[in-house]
Amino acid sequence: MNSQLYEDILQIKEQLEGLRIQFVQSEKPAEKKDRALFERVKLETAPLFTLNDRWASQAEQYLKDHPGQSVHPLQLKNTKENIELVILHSYYIDVPKKRFMELYNSIHYVLDQLVEGLQKKSTDE
Repeated sequence: MNSQLYEDILQIKEQLEGLRIQFVQSEKPAEKKDRALFERVKLETAPLFTLNDRWASQAEQYLKDHPGQSVHPLQLKNTKENIELVILHSYYIDVPKKRFMELYNSIHYVLDQLVEGLQKKSTDE
């Protein structure tokens, strides 16, 4: 099993739950163009964007090395972009809850598919 990819996926899922809670419990910022808010978002989200880039690169390589997985490269690309959206929406609260949850659930679906593939691969080896 690609343990680093597995660990990164679990970490992303954990971070996403925190972002979901933040989205649900936070008030919409009074001013989206507030410099202090921008700086805070930039500082707090930098590690999340780094983690997002890392897992996506690892997952892409994993799919190249293990063809026939239930996740396709386009799904990876879309999931990476959806994670970026969820990160930002959780701070700016600028989409309806329904849309946020659609993104959130879509991300978890693909990540769960990857985890399933990783676990199946490790039992096959």
